[in-house]
Amino acid sequence: MTTHTLETPAADIVYDVHGPAPAESPRPPLLMIGQPMTAEGFTTLASHFGDRTVVTYDPRGLGRSVRKDGREDHVPALQAEDIHAVIQALGAGAVEVFGSSGGAVAGFALVTAHPEDVRTFVAHEPPLIESLPDADAAARASQGMRDAYQAKGFSAGMAAFMALGSWQGEFTDAFFAQPPADPAQFGLPSGDDGRRDDPLLSDRSLGVTNYHLDVEALAAVPTRIVVAVGEESREVFTGRAAVGTAERLGQEATVFPSHHGGFLGGEFGYAGQPEAFAKKLREVLES
Repeated sequence: MTTHTLETPAADIVYDVHGPAPAESPRPPLLMIGQPMTAEGFTTLASHFGDRTVVTYDPRGLGRSVRKDGREDHVPALQAEDIHAVIQALGAGAVEVFGSSGGAVAGFALVTAHPEDVRTFVAHEPPLIESLPDADAAARASQGMRDAYQAKGFSAGMAAFMALGSWQGEFTDAFFAQPPADPAQFGLPSGDDGRRDDPLLSDRSLGVTNYHLDVEALAAVPTRIVVAVGEESREVFTGRAAVGTAERLGQEATVFPSHHGGFLGGEFGYAGQPEAFAKKLREVLES
């Protein structure tokens, strides 16, 4: 693996190139993008594609990528321009992209703005609120999570996030009638560290979940788009959003092994089925 820094006026973007150099790869480079997850989250998945060039990166303002634009929010359109710049720096022409969660949303922004950059785009569980039939209730539930974080800090916010993310089906009155999520129930520490800048729990990533999908533009691009959903997460927020997004694009969501983090190994203690996940991803990309 080699690490590179792409200096732009707005940010210094750090990315890693795994495997053979692009000129020696039997297939186009495969970019793996997340948000707020950084490159390290793709360590296990990338290891299953050692026969080809894999590129991972840290979005601006996260991990090793230092932003210089004075902003704190995470905006898919800006991330798309960073990814476009990385693709240009690779100099290998159009690439394949696997985007998960917020990375899938950034991938949609990339394909919309620069369709010539991407041959195949696999969008794994993009958390697009507008794709849900209960969009208003989902927005209310998400705001409740952010309110918990602002009021009591990381543990309270993360407990609320986990309660939201594990809820099965639409956000009904039963969801909102629950007592506040207890951090201890999820093994989270008590107390408040005083910080309110977490990219997942604060309002800094509202641009991701509130991203507007340009369905008409995406229907006209040459890029092959595949929306993916985890077999274990079809009934929770991100899985339902994936199914809804696929329907809006006139397709059926492609089922992948495991859950929202199905490609993870031991990176964050939330392991999925990375070997089976990688096998499915390879099948989709090569079909």
